[in-house]
Amino acid sequence: MYVPPLPGGAGGRDDAPAGEQPRVYQVWRGSNEFFLQGRFIFGPDVRSVFLTMFLIIAPVVTFCVFVARHLMNDFPDSWGISVMVVVVVFTVYDLTLLLCTSGRDPGIIPRNTHPPEPESIDGVNDSGGQTPQQFRLPRTKEVIVNGISVRVKYCDTCMLYRPPRCSHCSICNNCVERFDHHCPWVGQCIGLRNYRFFYMFVFSTMLLCLYVFAFCWVYVIKIRNAEQLSIWKALTKTPASIVLIIYCFLCVWFVGGLSVFHLYLMSTNQTTYENFRYRYDRRDNPYNRGILNNFLEIFCTAIPPSKNNFRARVTVEQGLQQTRSQCRSFMSPNMGKPIGDLEMGRKPVAWDEPRTAADIRDLEAGLEGMFDEKEGRIAHASPDLSRDELSAEFVEGRAGMHSRQSSWAQRATGEMEAMAVQMATARGS
Repeated sequence: MYVPPLPGGAGGRDDAPAGEQPRVYQVWRGSNEFFLQGRFIFGPDVRSVFLTMFLIIAPVVTFCVFVARHLMNDFPDSWGISVMVVVVVFTVYDLTLLLCTSGRDPGIIPRNTHPPEPESIDGVNDSGGQTPQQFRLPRTKEVIVNGISVRVKYCDTCMLYRPPRCSHCSICNNCVERFDHHCPWVGQCIGLRNYRFFYMFVFSTMLLCLYVFAFCWVYVIKIRNAEQLSIWKALTKTPASIVLIIYCFLCVWFVGGLSVFHLYLMSTNQTTYENFRYRYDRRDNPYNRGILNNFLEIFCTAIPPSKNNFRARVTVEQGLQQTRSQCRSFMSPNMGKPIGDLEMGRKPVAWDEPRTAADIRDLEAGLEGMFDEKEGRIAHASPDLSRDELSAEFVEGRAGMHSRQSSWAQRATGEMEAMAVQMATARGS
């Protein structure tokens, strides 16, 4: 699931104290950004959250200064103060929902440290059974959901079969439960654990726009009645109201349309991803439980706890298990095929290309640590052990199966140990 940092600080962040295992968020394989030592998790486009905050705060401040301040004395019994109080409280509530949406785990499924157990043998070696057999994992599996067969896919990145309604986000590089979409405005995936807050944020933003829009017109009408002007001349008396009216009108079309669309999705218990890909109007929706129960599922059920403890220490067992898993002899459903998450628009890559680069870095780091001696680094003293040559030979060796790669590494390690002993003997003599 997680890998401890390699020697020399490689593979993790260097903010862990010496002698201690790093925390999960420090070696996280996804593209997420963490704040307050793993207490908040954001997507890689977290900067867009500040833009969204600015688009909310700036018009509210303009409204308070140029509109609400003038309305405070125009209502009897000090009711004018409530105009400003309500907009300030509503804005704080809206920003809180934004942070609840973008700063929490959306439902990330932890990655496996090794592939699941293969269910069928793809082929048997004809070398007398001296090497492990090679297995091929099926690309998809069938599971039953509410009496309807649903096909789930294997994720090569996370090495797991995705649960129903789960998808891999190519932006955050995580598998997310009940994946809806990746929202660039909140800089986070929208999934099982933050969809409720996302809809409440969008809906409250729409109400905030309508509130500012309405009271800007109230202020314009009061100017018209007080000075006996036409509505157009009254508008010229308050340019700030003109800007806010236009701004809120445009925003209401966006957040209002989004609110209505997600209202439809919730009533039919669909996600945005399912609506665009599967089109349940042409087939049975196994998740539809009726309009009332669908809304109760979204708003009245307990949010499941996160499956990730980002502040926990990475255990030694997890690192050893990861090392052992690299030597297993298995075949991915996409071994030898250019693959990619076409559902999320990822660029196709070879199945074992990312693993090849990681294995090269692991082997290089291990060899450097092996030949560290008090007199100096023997690995860098020998021209035959340069990184360029090692990487080239290793990549060529990776054209076969994982068993071939592991045997090559053992043979290379044995040769280098023998070479080190010979050099030490020659130096002693």
